Amino acid sequence: MPTPDAATFAEEWVRAWNAHDVEAVLAHFHDDVEFTSPVAARFLPETGGVVRGKPALRDYWVHALGLLPDLHFEVIAVYRGESVLVINYRNQRGRLVNEVLRFDGDLIREGHGTYLD
Repeated sequence: MPTPDAATFAEEWVRAWNAHDVEAVLAHFHDDVEFTSPVAARFLPETGGVVRGKPALRDYWVHALGLLPDLHFEVIAVYRGESVLVINYRNQRGRLVNEVLRFDGDLIREGHGTYLD
């Protein structure tokens, strides 16, 4: 399957996150998305780190932004595969993070936030 243009997507993605515009970020996701993250496991332990569906993902991100009002990302690099983008970025704490996004058509079906320990 085709993958979106990496630079364009990453620019839209970081702009939406840095504006704390959850709806703009969610516009890139399928309704039945599955997203995994150790941050989700920490903020919402009942999820076990797996958030399913756009409404639950919205709730998670709104909750997380309430706890991280200084959230800000700087894109370091974007890697493109077949139906996959990996966005390597630095967060507001200076930590390097990768967001692994698997596409189904124009929208993300599956995402994974990955962090250095």
